[in-house]
Amino acid sequence: MSSPASPAPRRRLSREDRLRQLLDVAWQLVRDEGTDALTLGRLAELAGVTKPVVYDHFVTRAGLLTALYEDFDARQNQVFVDAIEASSATLEDRAWVIAASYVDCVLLQGREIPGVIAALSSSPELETLKRQYEAIFLDKCRDALSPFGRISQPGLRAMLGAAEALSQAAASGEISREEAQQELLATILAMVNRGRV
Repeated sequence: MSSPASPAPRRRLSREDRLRQLLDVAWQLVRDEGTDALTLGRLAELAGVTKPVVYDHFVTRAGLLTALYEDFDARQNQVFVDAIEASSATLEDRAWVIAASYVDCVLLQGREIPGVIAALSSSPELETLKRQYEAIFLDKCRDALSPFGRISQPGLRAMLGAAEALSQAAASGEISREEAQQELLATILAMVNRGRV
């Protein structure tokens, strides 16, 4: 007499693999249902794990949002670093790398990242984290562009504001990816050229 087929035993994931799985499920949840639907309990349900597993990784919803932002920033940073290394050392190429990389990273994450950023902004601790990552990005932009002119902090902040607004407009379909990249490129070139005067 044969026994009915039993399901294969579940393989226990390493902590790193479990974190990656939970982040991927969280991004999908935000994509499908929005940031407001993102709770630790809902994430556990969708990931097929118990709540203590999710709480062990993130502790709070704020911790989960922080981890999502860090995940996004790590990908954005790697794309940026790779593109800068592959570019030629001209103002136009460096400015293009910044413009194209920023827009592409936001579009890669789609409409989810604005919701995560908005949720991050609602907490002073999380706003501080966002500002720290922005400062690191702005320092990298300054390093990439400073051989071509004086790069002011207000100019960098204006560039970042334009990058966020244009990327979000492209993510929502208001403008095209190419329009966002070209407008951001023009903004960066104008900022650098003002520093040459």
